Amino acid sequence: MYSSQYWYLQNHSLFKHLNSNDLNEICYIAAYKTVRKGDIIFFSEENTGRVFTLKKGSLKIVRIDAEGNEIVKDILKVGDLFGSLDLIESNEDEYAIVLSDTATFCSFKASDFEKFIENKPDVAVKYTKWIGFWFKRLENRYSNIMFKDVKTRLLNFLRDISKDHTTDVDGYISLPNYLTHQDIASLICSTRQTVTSLLNTLKSEGIITYSRKEIKVKISVLETIK
Repeated sequence: MYSSQYWYLQNHSLFKHLNSNDLNEICYIAAYKTVRKGDIIFFSEENTGRVFTLKKGSLKIVRIDAEGNEIVKDILKVGDLFGSLDLIESNEDEYAIVLSDTATFCSFKASDFEKFIENKPDVAVKYTKWIGFWFKRLENRYSNIMFKDVKTRLLNFLRDISKDHTTDVDGYISLPNYLTHQDIASLICSTRQTVTSLLNTLKSEGIITYSRKEIKVKISVLETIK
């Protein structure tokens, strides 16, 4: 038995319906690793793509543009999938960077994972639905970029990352301040200077407070954003 690995996969939305034999099978092809803040997680190993799921901590997904600049694509929470999600290619231009003090992830060789879900139609359907949800989230983000002003995009971003956090007694949600202003700018298609200016404006309006370690966002304001 694989103790903590078994428990984690048993409680993951993709695998929680599996029986013990199937869970042991997926545990057998899984690899676990704990990494520290600032560490880089590459999506391939010896040119072999891998599928990852985040067990603990927070990560940002980064790609390198044509000029060699780092562009933040996404912020991941526990349970999210990342890596070679198409189960075919190993993308050399993308990787993950650990934001939290530590992070633990589970990974599978893409070929092993593909063979597993080929024989588990329920897992394949859930995986396909998750990919569809992921594309829908990207579509919504691009729609925000096209049709909403920068301040609204910033508030939408703060609302999205607040969803899994509880509200304080004073009506604010406390978030770990893992991201630089440049990271946020990449995610909402703006500039670092504009993000800094807007954060200062939101602070003066009483919508947020922030320090190097924490951002507190007024939940009543986030609930009114469309």
